[in-house]
Amino acid sequence: MAAPDEDAYDVVVVGGGPAGEVVADRIVRSGLTAVVVEAEAVGGECSYRACVPSKALLRPGAARAEARSVDGARQAVTAALDPARVLARRDRFTGRGDDTGQADWLDGAGIALVRGHGRLAGERRVEVTAPDGTVRTLRARRAVVVCTGTEPALPPVEGLDRIGVWTNRQATTADAVPARLVVIGGGVVACEMATAWRSLGASATLLVRDRALLTGWEPCAGEEVTRGLSDLGVRIRFGVSAVRVARDETTRTVTVETDDGTALVCDEVLAAVGRRPRTADLGLETVGLPVRDWLPVDDTCRVTAGVDGDWLYAVGDVNRRAPLTHMAKYQARACAAAIVERAAGRPAVTGGRQRWSAEADRFAVPQAVFTRPEVASVGLTERAAREAGLAVRTVEYRIDDVAGAALHADDYRGLAKLVVDETRGVVVGCTLTGPMATELIHTATVAIVGEVPLERLWHAVPAFPTVSEVWLRLLEAYGL
Repeated sequence: MAAPDEDAYDVVVVGGGPAGEVVADRIVRSGLTAVVVEAEAVGGECSYRACVPSKALLRPGAARAEARSVDGARQAVTAALDPARVLARRDRFTGRGDDTGQADWLDGAGIALVRGHGRLAGERRVEVTAPDGTVRTLRARRAVVVCTGTEPALPPVEGLDRIGVWTNRQATTADAVPARLVVIGGGVVACEMATAWRSLGASATLLVRDRALLTGWEPCAGEEVTRGLSDLGVRIRFGVSAVRVARDETTRTVTVETDDGTALVCDEVLAAVGRRPRTADLGLETVGLPVRDWLPVDDTCRVTAGVDGDWLYAVGDVNRRAPLTHMAKYQARACAAAIVERAAGRPAVTGGRQRWSAEADRFAVPQAVFTRPEVASVGLTERAAREAGLAVRTVEYRIDDVAGAALHADDYRGLAKLVVDETRGVVVGCTLTGPMATELIHTATVAIVGEVPLERLWHAVPAFPTVSEVWLRLLEAYGL
């Protein structure tokens, strides 16, 4: 027997973050019905504890540095940042976790919202346990879309679970600047949060197990961020891991012991070593899937392992394809289009850049890191391109040699690197470092997704004097 009509929807979306919101919106716009199930706050991790608050914390320091990089403006900037105002501005963006505006948006878009913890209860069914303990079962006529995202993974450090360790959640929502912060990790979260809190006055130390920062990037990106963090006053210890931590009950300070026999005393410890899927209590076992695993999907975001039919989808970080908010939204648009196609009896075949195929997240994922300097990338690194068997040629150019960059900042420092597939004559990868790198990267994304031949890209003339003129210089360095 079907559930009561009010508990039946064409699509049930589990998770109300950016991915879930976009899926539901696209579904409703197509004429189908959708419900979003959310256990915490509508808007998800990104809105309250990740992308938005972290950039709100980072931007004031970057703006001050930009003003001080130009003679004439530098002399007008004589004070340090005001931490209280920076934190208050962050809170204006996040509402301190109040999701009223996001929930109202769902209602205005015609999307139902059910608050509570959702878990699969068999094919096309989601069981929701409300905060008061009541249970409600939702039935999906067409599809269930899992958008539960990820949660921080803690490294195996003795005592870490007993000191009130920071993850991205505490690092982006703290109400006061710690005097001394130790960061475990060398990835994006570690580098951005060290930048943010150091700019607000904290003493910051990075403990990096590897020998470089941002190890999945081109080496130049990690090298430039290392230089920038060091110039900012962040201490970086490479090849060192924390092995034991303890908080003094009287002073509340934390002692961090490392594997090289040294110890650091700090006020807070941030663990930023990766993420794991939020699938532990999702009811995956009720449909024959292993618990706590990532959910593998095809280009329409349909779950491919162990589930028959076209009814179960996974969008965003939980499928591990491209764990970034903008890519989660991209997948969400494709997923919704695929569900609509299949609901109309059409197969939604992939492979031809159709709107229901999120294939770009396999070869053109833009990434932006808001450190000082900024670094950004899209596509393949040189190493990845060579491992893929491509006939590779790389081109590098100092962005600071471009007139527009010199005008932008007296001490501009930046590098551009292109990875070119010589067989097809197209760009397959790009990495940029320096001021405005995060804005410049979209040009490379368009070139890669559009497979624009370099001979044609030559006719895309950048305005003078802009930093974008680096594209002309790169093509000249290539030999055009």
